[in-house]
Amino acid sequence: MPEKSISIIGLGWLGLPLAKQLLVEDFRVKGSTTSVEKAALLRQNGIETCSLQLTPEPVGDLTQLLQTDTLIINVPPKAGKLGEDFHPTQVNSLTDAIRQSSIKHIIYVSSTSVYPELNRIIVEQDVTELQQSASQGITKAEQLVQSLTPKRLVTILRCGGLMGYDRIPGKYIAGRTVDSGNVPVNYLHRDDAVGILTAIIRQKISGTFNAVAPEHPTREAIYRKSCADFGYELPTFIIPADPVPYKVISVQKLIQETQYQFRYANPLDFFYHL
Repeated sequence: MPEKSISIIGLGWLGLPLAKQLLVEDFRVKGSTTSVEKAALLRQNGIETCSLQLTPEPVGDLTQLLQTDTLIINVPPKAGKLGEDFHPTQVNSLTDAIRQSSIKHIIYVSSTSVYPELNRIIVEQDVTELQQSASQGITKAEQLVQSLTPKRLVTILRCGGLMGYDRIPGKYIAGRTVDSGNVPVNYLHRDDAVGILTAIIRQKISGTFNAVAPEHPTREAIYRKSCADFGYELPTFIIPADPVPYKVISVQKLIQETQYQFRYANPLDFFYHL
């Protein structure tokens, strides 16, 4: 049986529904938000929550979060003005603290943005070193978490574009000009992200895995359906002078390891609501 206590650093768009699902399945769950006010609200709803900011050093009650069997690091890898080193520094602070704890399993929610567009099917082994990565900040963070092995189980989950519910593709491109309509998407529905993370926790699976829907329709197909379904203005699709580079992320390793059955295998069937 898996250990029953779980901490989630980042009770946001993905972390909060994950916490709720784990509570339903009788895990002991606690988590963090960056807001004292939101932490108080979540506590009122029965979720043990503390305030934690990674600035990049931790400010808040990290000690309480580290008193757990499984730790999920679900921190958006902000770069931009903060620079490529900001997120690795955040994660480095966490890994230093984890080494002083009794945590048995660490899950780092990563991103398929580490992969460059290689115009082919992409597997996990395509990025194992910094020089292979399209996002060195995230890869550095992954390597910091992986450095916690072999004393602890470590799982790196490289998620595709998280969609579903209020994240509706059509609203992001309504009325715009799109020159990448023929590019396949690498989306993951939030319900499946929650299901996959739950399966990894229950099965105590370690390693690096891609997490995307098994099917990869084109952006044009996605945008046309999304705009039609929700009444958004259709974008203008143009054919670029040169082919747009792409990647098709393979999820076969995850499926083989976990036997996970996708609720939404095709992004054209994703559930959304306004």
